[in-house]
Amino acid sequence: MGKGGMSIDDHVEQQNMAAWLVGINSLKIQPFNLPTLGPHDVRIRMKAVGICGSDVHYLKTMRCADFIVKEPMVIGHECAGIIEEVGSEVKTLVSGDRVAIEPGISCWRCNHCKLGRYNLCPDMKFFATPPVHGSLANQIVHPADLCFKLPDNVSLEEGAMCEPLSVGVHACRRANIGPETNVLIMGAGPIGLVTMLSARAFGAPRIIVVDVDDHRLSVAKSLGADDIVKVSTNIQDVGEEVKQIHNVMGAGIDVTFDCAGFNKTMTTALTATQPGGKVCLVGMGHSEMTVPLTPAAAREVDVVGIFRYKNTWPLCLEFLRSGKIDVKPLITHRFGFSQKEVEEAFETSARGGNAIKVMFNL
Repeated sequence: MGKGGMSIDDHVEQQNMAAWLVGINSLKIQPFNLPTLGPHDVRIRMKAVGICGSDVHYLKTMRCADFIVKEPMVIGHECAGIIEEVGSEVKTLVSGDRVAIEPGISCWRCNHCKLGRYNLCPDMKFFATPPVHGSLANQIVHPADLCFKLPDNVSLEEGAMCEPLSVGVHACRRANIGPETNVLIMGAGPIGLVTMLSARAFGAPRIIVVDVDDHRLSVAKSLGADDIVKVSTNIQDVGEEVKQIHNVMGAGIDVTFDCAGFNKTMTTALTATQPGGKVCLVGMGHSEMTVPLTPAAAREVDVVGIFRYKNTWPLCLEFLRSGKIDVKPLITHRFGFSQKEVEEAFETSARGGNAIKVMFNL
């Protein structure tokens, strides 16, 4: 909601419109009143907004995990735009700057924030997480310190991709990925793919990607996976599949990223990772799982969780600027900002198929 107030900013010359989630499978483009610009805020004209799996989940069920949509909410949180106005105390940005936007506003007062782990702030106000409005709108207001100027050779679409890419970067930091880390990735959806790209940028010498879908695996291979393994959805197959994964890797698996978060993917991850290795749980497919934790503990396999990200935008932008990571092939579908196109875009994202990242160009 930017910051989410209700009074129209005097400087907005035309009515600000946004995509509102008003019910199950119901999105409407309607007026969105901006808050007054604070001294440390900026007003941004949105130019690129991506659709995340959580956006689709909210559309289909009006909830995501424990977050429940109880009243109409503006959707969207993967975004970039152009600064149109700056608050009186903003020194680092000017009108016309192109920026990527970090969508979570933490309190900066709790112990988590003070210790630098602001992603764990219990009072986080995060775009399109009820009751906070999102960013699929003509304009938003947001704190300037959460807006990061784009390098000249990085597009606005790439800037919006910093949000999903941040998940992969944060996961790699949590798992201490480096040039001596062989990596297994469970799941070749958007988050699995950005985790793969991040692991490579962090120096991982060998990366194997596992999925149930041939198309997703072919995309992973085209984006730089050293090898791919197709698996089934049957948990009885884990033993044989782990043997296949080991044969393909040809070395010990130091870190496995479970980017799906299901019983079977986590069971495979815990079983495949070598003694002393790490399993990083990135995906949250199931809120509860039955997994072989005791055998993994006996092999001193560490299990690491991640939640969103912290301090990732500068590194993401440097990876994009330097060419260490190319997110452009992930953007498979583009739509404008009309009622019809918003509906079609979400249908495309929900359908899956060959869609990886669906992007709005506003």
